[in-house]
Amino acid sequence: MRRREWMLGAGLAPVAAAAAAEKVPEDIEQQNGRYAGELEQYFRRYLVDEYPARAAKAWQRSYTSVGAFLKSVEPNRRRYRAMFAPPDLRPTGPAERKASAQVPGAEWVSIPLGGLKAEGLLAVPSNAKGRVPLVIAQHGIGSFPERTFGVADAGNPYHDYSHALLSEGFAVLAPFNLRGVEPRNRIERLARLAGTSLPGIELVRVQALLDEALRDKRIDGARIGMWGISLGGMATMFWMPLEQRIKCGVVCAWFNHRRNKMVIPDKRYSCFLETKEDHAFFHGWLSEFTDSDTVSLICPRPLLVQTGKKDGIAWWPQVIEEFEASKEHYRKLGMEGRIELALHEGNHEIHLPSGIPFLKKWLAA
Repeated sequence: MRRREWMLGAGLAPVAAAAAAEKVPEDIEQQNGRYAGELEQYFRRYLVDEYPARAAKAWQRSYTSVGAFLKSVEPNRRRYRAMFAPPDLRPTGPAERKASAQVPGAEWVSIPLGGLKAEGLLAVPSNAKGRVPLVIAQHGIGSFPERTFGVADAGNPYHDYSHALLSEGFAVLAPFNLRGVEPRNRIERLARLAGTSLPGIELVRVQALLDEALRDKRIDGARIGMWGISLGGMATMFWMPLEQRIKCGVVCAWFNHRRNKMVIPDKRYSCFLETKEDHAFFHGWLSEFTDSDTVSLICPRPLLVQTGKKDGIAWWPQVIEEFEASKEHYRKLGMEGRIELALHEGNHEIHLPSGIPFLKKWLAA
């Protein structure tokens, strides 16, 4: 029966191909085009134009105190977690550690999680005195953990920032996440069928790595930061609302005017709707979680946004607009000094001059 069902399904492919090759009457094509246009305008109105009114109903923030604020956004945090639906993955064996072949002094850590593994590089300053802070250094979609340490850093967008952190006395945890647009597209499709998401899976993986890293007595579990670039910036934005052990964050080359970035094509920036990056679309994301609203799930923890004016992922005046909306949460709590924007003249790259001092300030002993 299974073979017959498979053969019937496979037999649909030639039929579909023949239908695609068949000439469709022009009036039908025009009708279909009108309908597609109606659908796009419908969703554009919902996702962009109607977002402010929808978000005003979804968020009932109280700024009377930090405690009241955190309590008031907790229902939104639960819905945010449900959007990514992290699976219940727990260690099924001991962690394995081995010296990295490409980064001297670093260890490759691997933790079994059933049929999956949590993997990444862990490095501690060789001259560490006492317990040191830890920074999670998250690579982007075309990269890998070693690149945060300068390995094969073509064009130097990473600027070897993990070694820069080590030299300033930080331990570094560089998780390995799935790289490449097509691999992420493919796995995200499967994840959606299973009721989860790839960022949700990768959140659980980094939490397992963090648990393992904090067993090291040289690391101070009360002083943990995160600094991610590009898709690693996405991870920083996505995970901080759900992982309270991360005390401050640096979002590099990701923060954006999210409604426009996802939905509105514009020559001044790349719009995800115009790309093949299906992995970047999550169920219900723009129901209530544009970037400035997501930041309110990070607030009042310190946050630095790094954006290059020459970076085509965003139109920097719109980044300023969204940043000011984000800062408003901190301002209403009397904590506007905890959020900063580093708008630099560079491209899609790590900005060391702002990132290192920010982390030193907020992760000081």
